[in-house]
Amino acid sequence: MHLARYQQAARKTLQPAADGTDPVLIPLLGLVGETGSVASAYKKRQRDGAGAGPSKQQLREELGDVLWYTATLAHLLGLDLEDIAAASLEKTKDRWRATPEDQRPRFDVGYPPHEQLPRRTTVTFTPTLRPDGRTVIVLTREDGTPAGDPLTSASHIEDDYRFHDAFHLAHAAVLGWSPVSRFLLNRKRKSHPGTDEAEDGGRAIAIEEGISALVFSYASRHDYFAGAGHIDHELLTTIDHMTAHLEVSVLRAADWEKAITTGYNAWRQLRKHGGGHLELDLDAQTLTFHEP
Repeated sequence: MHLARYQQAARKTLQPAADGTDPVLIPLLGLVGETGSVASAYKKRQRDGAGAGPSKQQLREELGDVLWYTATLAHLLGLDLEDIAAASLEKTKDRWRATPEDQRPRFDVGYPPHEQLPRRTTVTFTPTLRPDGRTVIVLTREDGTPAGDPLTSASHIEDDYRFHDAFHLAHAAVLGWSPVSRFLLNRKRKSHPGTDEAEDGGRAIAIEEGISALVFSYASRHDYFAGAGHIDHELLTTIDHMTAHLEVSVLRAADWEKAITTGYNAWRQLRKHGGGHLELDLDAQTLTFHEP
């Protein structure tokens, strides 16, 4: 049965609400109650064993009640059940399936070679002692030229955020996008002033730095993703909202999850060894650490 036909049939059996009662309230509470019934039935199965638990027929009935309340609630809220189902699958695909290789965009294709992110390069993180006694991290490109300014963690507590450019390089390697990396590698798209301003300029850089700080705050409470299989969906949703007006918005939450975990794998190695080399490979979507 098609979901649209099911919804039409379900609405015909919906009883009118009593005078003065919100018509949405009954199916809403019914949905909560029936969802609890499914959970309770499965709880008995776990507690007493499969033989003593509910049969498939019972579970089918309980889930059927959940579906009926979902369909009628959607009707009362002016929503289409088929549209809800399609949107749910699209959301799941965005969250759990990375963009296929043949659909990955090249954001700088068509620009001069010197304005394209290098398909493969190495950036070196070198701890350097300053005359004032502070140790800063100096980044250098493959040709030995400086990449940005020397970095400290800019914090009262040393948390090694000074290695955070690893996150930006991971964005470049996995997403093919990183305004900060374009600045560090001198690959801003200056031949197109509109792109240079909107995609590679100060606002885009501030957004990427904001994402880096936001994720780091979360990661610091989760062992910096060591051994983590996945990242909180709400965090990825926030990143999606932050980048909604930028070219990277065409990529998926699963792509961001891969970029973030790739960056933190590299960051943990830099932290462990006090520096080192990060090799970017945009074609393989990898960021490989090499000891100093």
